Amino acid sequence: MNLVSNDSEIRGENVYSFDEFCSKRESLDWYRDDLFLQKSAEHFIGLDYGKINERILTFSPTVSLKWNQLAERMARPEVRPFMLHYDAFNHRIDRIVRPMEAHQLEKEIFGEGLFSNKMAPWESFVKRLLIHQLGEAGVACPLTCTHGLIGIIEQFPNENIPELEEILKHTKEGLNGEFAIGAQFMTEIQGGSDLPANLLEAVPDGGNYRLYGNKFFCSVAHADYSVVTAKISGSNKVSTFIVPSWLPGDKMKEKRNGYEINRIKWKLGTAELPTGEINYKGALAYPVGPKDKGIAVAAGIVLTLSRLEIGIACAAFMLRASREANLYSDFRTVFGKKVKDYPLAACKLKYIENAAQRTTAGAFKIYDTFLRLERPLNPGLDSDLPMEVRKQLFIFRELVLLQKISTTNEGVKVLNEAMSIFAGHGVMEEFSSLPRIFRDVVVNEQWEGPRNLLLTQIYRDIQRVTEWLSPSEFVGGVLHGAAIETIHEFSLQLENLLQKPVLGIVNEASMEAATEWDTFCSALFKAYQELALNEIEAKANIK
Repeated sequence: MNLVSNDSEIRGENVYSFDEFCSKRESLDWYRDDLFLQKSAEHFIGLDYGKINERILTFSPTVSLKWNQLAERMARPEVRPFMLHYDAFNHRIDRIVRPMEAHQLEKEIFGEGLFSNKMAPWESFVKRLLIHQLGEAGVACPLTCTHGLIGIIEQFPNENIPELEEILKHTKEGLNGEFAIGAQFMTEIQGGSDLPANLLEAVPDGGNYRLYGNKFFCSVAHADYSVVTAKISGSNKVSTFIVPSWLPGDKMKEKRNGYEINRIKWKLGTAELPTGEINYKGALAYPVGPKDKGIAVAAGIVLTLSRLEIGIACAAFMLRASREANLYSDFRTVFGKKVKDYPLAACKLKYIENAAQRTTAGAFKIYDTFLRLERPLNPGLDSDLPMEVRKQLFIFRELVLLQKISTTNEGVKVLNEAMSIFAGHGVMEEFSSLPRIFRDVVVNEQWEGPRNLLLTQIYRDIQRVTEWLSPSEFVGGVLHGAAIETIHEFSLQLENLLQKPVLGIVNEASMEAATEWDTFCSALFKAYQELALNEIEAKANIK
């Protein structure tokens, strides 16, 4: 006798499915379906928006589906990069082994020619913002470092070193359809962000140099070329160099240019990105930029571009977090109601969306300033520049620093809040990208100067320029277009803080002042973001 009439009546059968949620998520186009991102692009791009918008609409589906799938596959722990130091014949090769998906993703993204003269800067910006929504994915940092390497060679062309022009072409326009990858190796074990403590030695060799010593944090260890800081023999000041990973004809032979990779770091986040420790044993290096001004060159050009890109990445991370949290909250039902219909969840979703839009608006506005300035990347502020130009460049420099510390700090909070919308599924690595991106933003908070270091730098920078840029002028420049009352309030706070022992000896008064400074910087940049957001919304409302 058959006691069960059909399969659906089997006791204890779980028929719940996430298919609807997964299907909607996979069908989303990260640009076409994001009206705010389109409004932001239209507002800041201006007259060229129409043609650039069409190209981005064509580009976006590839990022949203194909590249996202590759990024998720290569994030699995069993395929993370590892070192193969020797081949079968005992030759030292230091091969960095990465999964096929990493090579495919890298080739396709770099093949877009994002820094080519053929691509408009705004088109590149929006495309990179979409790419950053993948998380690090082994390509975000390489893109950023390549941009910095291009920037430094363009800023300091040297016809006496033709190899630099070849490197520029290889990274910017590609050679025979292949685009090279750049890196920046500056940190040493004894110094961290303290570049003056560099001990790597550059020994003259004709018109070039040979490097000897160690670098301790070398992200994009698989790069074709790197920007490296070192001290020329007999000098106590840092210079900058471009170092090829392989000399001509040696890449296929896996014969590196006079250096070894000791190991790959085990990091909290950006795990798909090979970060190594490098031991230089006479690597050929090409000097770039003024000798003995390597710190100014690195900070003014390479690190400025990296910090600028981190702000763009944080905007992308938050946009993705907001999109996926909203999608899930509209799908998931708990105790008879959708997650989004609970006030506690609704207020979190509102905060996440606002933070994402503020951060995106701020990233667009700073990049707009970057494009409008004639020479935004400078190894220090030239005293021969017109005073108004010096002021504009200084304000831009500080905005980049404020964006870096503010967006990474808030990014951690936003990703954490977004994961909480998913409840237990929020920490499941295969359920969504959010845990992976959460770890990436934590790492980004430490890269290119951790929060305390940059807060100190901003304070010292403003102190140094008070003779030609008053606190009220600085605040007025940052918040240009804001209400007079807002500018006045922030100006008074800044004037007051510059009189306090923010950088004094450690005691109760200095710690209280330091806390006030931290809070002030976050509030000032949030006001800047809100100003940018209001600009976009006002323009959209007029239409």
